[in-house]
Amino acid sequence: MYSTQDWHDKGEYYDYDGTDVFYVEENPDAEETVVLVHGFPTSSWDWCNVWDELADSFHLVALDMVGFGFSDKPAGYPYSLFDQADLHEQLLSDLGVDRTHVLAHDYGDTVAQEMLARQNEGDDTVEIGSTLLLNGGIFYEAIDMTRTQELLLGPDGAEIAKGITVEMFRDAFGEVFADETRPPDEELDAFWDLINHNAGNEVMHEVIRYLNERRDNRDRWVDALCETEVPLRFAVGPEDPVSGENMAKRYEEVVPNPDVKRFDGVGHYPQWEAPDRVIEEHSAFLDEKVRN
Repeated sequence: MYSTQDWHDKGEYYDYDGTDVFYVEENPDAEETVVLVHGFPTSSWDWCNVWDELADSFHLVALDMVGFGFSDKPAGYPYSLFDQADLHEQLLSDLGVDRTHVLAHDYGDTVAQEMLARQNEGDDTVEIGSTLLLNGGIFYEAIDMTRTQELLLGPDGAEIAKGITVEMFRDAFGEVFADETRPPDEELDAFWDLINHNAGNEVMHEVIRYLNERRDNRDRWVDALCETEVPLRFAVGPEDPVSGENMAKRYEEVVPNPDVKRFDGVGHYPQWEAPDRVIEEHSAFLDEKVRN
C-alpha cells in the first residue's frame, strides 16, 4: 500500500481556473484509459490498493477533486458535482484523452452520472467507453444518511465541521466498513489527515451540499443510467449501511436490464476492503460488456 506521502510524490498539480488540483497519472502509452473517480470525504488515495495492478494494463488518471485530498479547498467555492465533472473532462482533454473507461465510487458515482448525461445529450468532449460504479448514493430516495452527514448539512454545519476530532472521525467513518474489513486506526488516521490537509475540515459543510444537488437533480442523473448505451455495472459491498444493499435493490428496481454484482462481506469501500475482488470485477466487466 502507498503511504499518503508516497501517493503525493507520484502526482503533480494542474491549474483549474486558478485552483490547484492534484492528480496522478500512470502508463500514458497504454491503449485504453481508465479514470478513477473518488468519493466523499476522501480522495484519489482511495485507489492506491488497486493502482499498480490496473496500471499494468491501462493508462490511469485519478485526481483529487476541488475540496478533497491534496487539492485546494477554498472557503466559499461553488462546490458542485457539475463543476467536478467539468474538471475531469478538462483534465482528460488536456492530457490528450478522448475516450476513457470510468471506475467511480460514492460522490464520484454522481460525477460519472453527469458525464453519462452529457454523452446522452451528444456532448462528446471525452467519450465514455464503460462505467463501473461502486457503492454510492445514486438514488437519492434510497440513501441512509449518517448522523454526521445530517449534522454537516444542518444550520450548525460549519461549527460541526470544525469540531470533529480524529477520534470522532474514526468512530463515524469506521462504521461504513464491514466489521471484518474495517481499516486499522493508523489507516483511518491517514484518511483524516488528507481530509484536514489545506484546512479541508473547515469546508466539509460546504462540500457536503452535494447531497442537496443529488436531490434536486435526481431525475437527470437517474435518467443518465436508464438511457445510456454505455456498458454499465453497479458493484456493491452490501454491508455498507449508507449505500449498500439498499442501493443495489433500488438499482435493480429502476434501471432497465440491471447489472448488479455484490461483494459479500464488504462495506462502503470495496476498493479498500477487497481490492483484488474489485480488480477481478473490473476485468470481468470489460471482458463481458466491452471486449466480447
